[in-house]
Amino acid sequence: MALSVAAALQLEVFGRTSARVYAGEENLDHTIRWVHPVEIPDIAQFLTGGELLLTAGLGVGRTAGEQRRYIREVSAAGASALVIELSGRAFTVMPPALVDEARRLGFPLVGLADELPFVEVSAQVHELIADERNSDLVAFERLNADFIHLLLASRSHVSFAEALAHHIGSPVVLEDIDHQVVAYAGGTAETDLLMRNWGLHARMAHQAGVPGGQHNKSSVVRSHDEPGCTRRMIVLRGEAWGWIHVFHGEGELTGVDAYALDRAADTIAIALLGDRESGVRASHRQSSLINRLLLGDITGEQFVDRALRIGRDLRDRPLAAVVLCKDPDSDGAAEAVLESLLTSLKVPAVVADIGEHVLAVAGLTNPLSAQQLTDRLDRDGVRAGVSRGVPAAQLVDAARQARTAASVAATRDQPTTLHFDRLGVLRLLVSLADGLELRRYIDDELGPLLHHDATESNPLLPTLRAYLAADGNKSRAAEALFIQRRTLYYRIERLNNLLGRSVDDPEVRGGLSLALRALDLLESGQPLQPPGPRKPIA
Repeated sequence: MALSVAAALQLEVFGRTSARVYAGEENLDHTIRWVHPVEIPDIAQFLTGGELLLTAGLGVGRTAGEQRRYIREVSAAGASALVIELSGRAFTVMPPALVDEARRLGFPLVGLADELPFVEVSAQVHELIADERNSDLVAFERLNADFIHLLLASRSHVSFAEALAHHIGSPVVLEDIDHQVVAYAGGTAETDLLMRNWGLHARMAHQAGVPGGQHNKSSVVRSHDEPGCTRRMIVLRGEAWGWIHVFHGEGELTGVDAYALDRAADTIAIALLGDRESGVRASHRQSSLINRLLLGDITGEQFVDRALRIGRDLRDRPLAAVVLCKDPDSDGAAEAVLESLLTSLKVPAVVADIGEHVLAVAGLTNPLSAQQLTDRLDRDGVRAGVSRGVPAAQLVDAARQARTAASVAATRDQPTTLHFDRLGVLRLLVSLADGLELRRYIDDELGPLLHHDATESNPLLPTLRAYLAADGNKSRAAEALFIQRRTLYYRIERLNNLLGRSVDDPEVRGGLSLALRALDLLESGQPLQPPGPRKPIA
């Protein structure tokens, strides 16, 4: 941490006399890089910035004009402060012209009531500067070691954001080129609130009045509504990948903190270059989070909290689970398809591949209910199930509901998305499907017919399906099968003989309809229990 004028004035040597600040109180945080005892009037030409000037006043000038020019020149040269002895060598009181000009410029001007050995002042200040620099070097070494360790361990950029937040002690946000948050660490109540409308900060705050707009490699934002923020661009193969933001409050991000931000930006870029596939790490983080929820390692509330750290804000909104049935003939992009659909609906979600299915936990926006989400996915030709909207504490139940609905959707001829509340009695069939009782029920109701169709060339099951779909209306059933009614009558008689009951009886048709739905569930090839967790990804 750099040595300031205010810190230097607390040294033991200044405590030997009375030190008064005449001007520039608001800039006592100026950094001191060196100490110069000076008694020549043209010292400004020899300064390089950051000097604490010590003088008996012999070179300051005797007239008001000379004194004002002296202050202007040393201030313009970047000196940190001017300390003048008022012991009588040149002045016994601080010249008003010096005070007035220093106040106008906001330049720190300090008067000492007695003489001090400037060599001791220099020694104590330089010793402190050396200590500070040594501390900075130790901190630089530690930062380098931490970031290199994360890099060699192939850790994700979420880990880099967490490490940066730890070192700086301030909230950190990592966003991609589209201003989508991919990591959030060290959050406070103030930045948690800011995350609810991140685009307002990312797209407007940093670009308003900043030369180069979003392509500026570094920018600082301060406003009454937000904490001070410094961001650095993440550059990948010469192009912007995104930005890393540090919310550090008042003042500048300097010294070790500024170095930490630069190192984080560089190592994140290197880590991204090492990723063979775009989005692989983000997918692993989401999969790990979903699996921990299903395993019971974390509660629903903890799931929501951890989702925020990877840029998925599910807070303070109803949550719905979506289970997508994978197409065996697809190219394995089901996870990306579901995430893209939810993104197009502006629904924040954590999405993970869980084996035979893809599971998403989506945060419902106020105008979008779980049923509306179902309808939209259905229009897009997705074969999936959607749960009720639930609070975070009921997320595991929501996953079960979505999986039940997806099991029924898997039996449909065309891709369909079903809402859990639309299943009716099918919910019971799904719960029984992995046991023997449902298979016994199917065998009791349809056994002779299934045996007939397995051994004969003219199956009767399609006729039964059409007749049940027509609710016992023979004319509609014959039209659906493209056969004459006489042929239908003959087939119905054969069905009655095989089943030992009349399919004209409404109660018999009800039992057969239920048995056919159960048969479809078993033949769909989909696991019928709620989704089980995969092995967590490290």
